[in-house]
Amino acid sequence: MRSIRPSSTTRRGGGARRGTSPVLTAVTLASVLALTATACGAAEDDTAGGESSATAAAGDGKIRIPSDIADRLKEHGIDIDKWRNGDWKNWDRDDWLREANDYVNPIIEDLWDPDRMRDAEQPDPEVDESDISGDQGVTDPTPEPVRAQAVPPSYHDNAPTAGKVFFDSPEGTMVCSATVVQDPANPGKSNMVWTAGHCVHAGKKGGWYRNIIFVPSYNDAGRPSGELEGAAQEEVAPYGVWWGDWAQTSDQWIEQGGATGGDGASHDYAVIHVTPEKGGDGKSLEEKVGSALPVDFEAPAVPDVESVTATGYPAGAPYDGQKLFSCEDRPGRLSLSASDPTMYRIGCSMTAGSSGGGWVAEGSDGKPALVSNTSIGPVTSGWLAGPRLGDEAKGVYEAVSDKFAGR
Repeated sequence: MRSIRPSSTTRRGGGARRGTSPVLTAVTLASVLALTATACGAAEDDTAGGESSATAAAGDGKIRIPSDIADRLKEHGIDIDKWRNGDWKNWDRDDWLREANDYVNPIIEDLWDPDRMRDAEQPDPEVDESDISGDQGVTDPTPEPVRAQAVPPSYHDNAPTAGKVFFDSPEGTMVCSATVVQDPANPGKSNMVWTAGHCVHAGKKGGWYRNIIFVPSYNDAGRPSGELEGAAQEEVAPYGVWWGDWAQTSDQWIEQGGATGGDGASHDYAVIHVTPEKGGDGKSLEEKVGSALPVDFEAPAVPDVESVTATGYPAGAPYDGQKLFSCEDRPGRLSLSASDPTMYRIGCSMTAGSSGGGWVAEGSDGKPALVSNTSIGPVTSGWLAGPRLGDEAKGVYEAVSDKFAGR
């Protein structure tokens, strides 16, 4: 879906670049789009001027933010009170923070109420076939479609690490899927979430998205969309709303990622570090949900993987983004460029909104581990593809872990 220019490092401290894939057969992908951001064109944002806080609610009604975030905002001429009251909606390219160390995401308390979450939808797909013409590499035959299966509620009982990412972009209110992963620097107390790079950063033509949150076990009871209108917060977010206080993606995604075609797909991953919106009870995200997956950066080559299970909240028709689904299939290979790592591809009917959702397989130690995330799929659905995680992904993961070591 997105072609990429090689880069030797990952943003904010990455590992060395892996060797490139051998040149094999050409692949033509007729209609591919990022399973991204699913924008809500019709949803009105009536809550942007609500009460705000940063790491905790401010009792006197004044916004509180950590000094490092305040300093970074000041460096870019951002007034935090104006930001809270709606300046975050200014997506002028000159003011849109895009570099790796520019990431800021001040908490705006109660911005993400249940109705705003429910109304986030997918955009009309935009396909630029010129982005993918002439791609070379290793590609297996298109997999047979696999119908996604509804995960039985409660989602916390059956898929405790799964959840939903919400954020704002120039196109509107957006959604993705994500997975709670282990933090090597804080065993048993992780606040780390794995998702797709295009769920946090717009790539080569934009910058960091805003108001990024993670909701574990979103709509845990699996209630239909109609029953969620006017629902209480605890019904849609029983394990809380967690704001991304730091995010990191690959150099390749920031420099070359795109919304359609194939640019950056082989490096389309990100890690978000989160903190509870209202201060929490002292428990980490992992402690709150009771689980976190290890990430395997040495998973077997694609032909050696027997089975992969992809999980997410598909929002494109015929789905509505409110329920959790999964697909299990034996992966094949998909290459969009001869110089980039070959991706996993499985048959799956999930649509936009499932982007960023975790792919779980038997890891190198024989135990279940996250080995990829949903990145791209065809406009008509039928299959999904995700990056194979290697040194660059490991660098992103370890950098986030190290940043919060001992906290």
